[in-house]
Amino acid sequence: MSRLTNNIPHGASEAPDDAHPHSALPKVALNLGHLPRKSNPVARSPAPHRIDPNNPPWPAYRGYHRYSFAHATMQSRLPTILGKAIDDATRTLNEQSSEDLIVDLLECIKRMDGLMIDLSGNAKLRPIIDDGEADVALWNKEIAKYFQGNDFMNAPWLFAEAYKYRRLHECFSTSKYWQEYDVFYRQKSDTFARSADAVFELSMRFAEPFQLPKDATPEENLETERLMFLELTQVCLWGNSTDLSLLINMSEEQIKALQATAGAHLASTEGNILGNHMHRLWEIMVETREKTGGRVDFVLDNAGFELYCDCVYADFLLQSGLASKIHFHGKRFSWFVSDVTHRDWEWLLNVMVYGNLFPNATEAEMESLRRLGRRWKQYEKEGKWVYEQHPFWCTGYTFWDLHSEAPDLFLHLSKSDLVIFKGDLNHRKLTYDCAAPASTPFEQAIGPMASAAGAPRVVSMRTIKSDVVVGLGPKGDEVAKKLDREEPGWKISGKYAVVLLSEGRPGQDVSFVPSPEIQPSYF
Repeated sequence: MSRLTNNIPHGASEAPDDAHPHSALPKVALNLGHLPRKSNPVARSPAPHRIDPNNPPWPAYRGYHRYSFAHATMQSRLPTILGKAIDDATRTLNEQSSEDLIVDLLECIKRMDGLMIDLSGNAKLRPIIDDGEADVALWNKEIAKYFQGNDFMNAPWLFAEAYKYRRLHECFSTSKYWQEYDVFYRQKSDTFARSADAVFELSMRFAEPFQLPKDATPEENLETERLMFLELTQVCLWGNSTDLSLLINMSEEQIKALQATAGAHLASTEGNILGNHMHRLWEIMVETREKTGGRVDFVLDNAGFELYCDCVYADFLLQSGLASKIHFHGKRFSWFVSDVTHRDWEWLLNVMVYGNLFPNATEAEMESLRRLGRRWKQYEKEGKWVYEQHPFWCTGYTFWDLHSEAPDLFLHLSKSDLVIFKGDLNHRKLTYDCAAPASTPFEQAIGPMASAAGAPRVVSMRTIKSDVVVGLGPKGDEVAKKLDREEPGWKISGKYAVVLLSEGRPGQDVSFVPSPEIQPSYF
């Protein structure tokens, strides 16, 4: 019979506060025969809390968190970026001769000044004005449901930052003549023009179609392809170093240093890829090719040199048969300074074929660039490369909500053999941009993008430039603490990167029937 003993005598009260702790007290036995049997419980995951845009699965980074990059961004970087945007619009204003255009652009600049007042004064987040864009309802639903009364500093950083760029677009989209104006276009073009060394390093190598040695064995050719794939994956990864929102005022030499693509440099930088699934990625691509090739999607990040690197990578995937079709997903309008728009896409291909951006280049270098550009334009004509833009990419939602808020886009991506999310912003949106431990598995960190039925294989290629870091393996927390100690600021330096893969649930039927549970668990 089970018995429970207690050091309180029968009929006596508890010992007074000043009683000696080691006083000897008689023991009393209680009969527990009628209580449930003792069990051996197994530890379970914590019960899921309700996850929504203002309550991420782990604590959100917010602008008032002084220890985070969120604070530096909301207090300093965003006003600086907005100030440069106002300067750009003013420069354009001074180039106009038509009174109608001048007056209309002046109103745009006044709205930008108002946004600067709201941003600097930490105003409440108001609804987006209906400017005819397809994302207005999504924005205002999210603000009404989750952010009533929130301001720039106490809303989650990711949402507040996205909201600022949507408000900036509104400054022009509500005008008569300047609806498509891109205040960052000059910066994007100028940065690519100053990337000559890295541009020609790649064009001189890939102008001619890729060919394997004819006298090599199949095993030798496969190894050649594998090594080239791994190296070009790194080129694609580190091309993300050219992020204009972070490189405000960098010199040409500093840009060149960030864009170094020589083989020796790439070999040394693989050690800086803290979460590295590149080798599994290669296996998946080979499996796809054995099934006669498949579709690969790029959710693009930066225009200019990074987009150029993405296209070099996509070109190799097509030529090697690792993919048969590539979809590129850009933004509907200018976004986070340097994100790719359709205008940026067209400009890159056309300037490669027809432009004269590099006056100091040799004729051989220019011809190599023209050949690349002509081949890429031919891919477009043949439907092997497809450029797309969906309104969801420019909303405040994270990709945890892609399945519920943009089911058409989720269904479209589910038909891809691999979706490559490029860059820091896309990684933040995949992982809900919250303070998850560095050891958190990537598939857990991206929630429904890994677990929903029909979720495609997803890879995030990201140079680390903000606080959220996941997918570093079982010892990831130790790695992060060591870097915190030895290299303060490592999370925003761009020195480290991740290439993280989710196997998803490809092949399963996509379903949008809501779960009977209040909130599904991803833990």
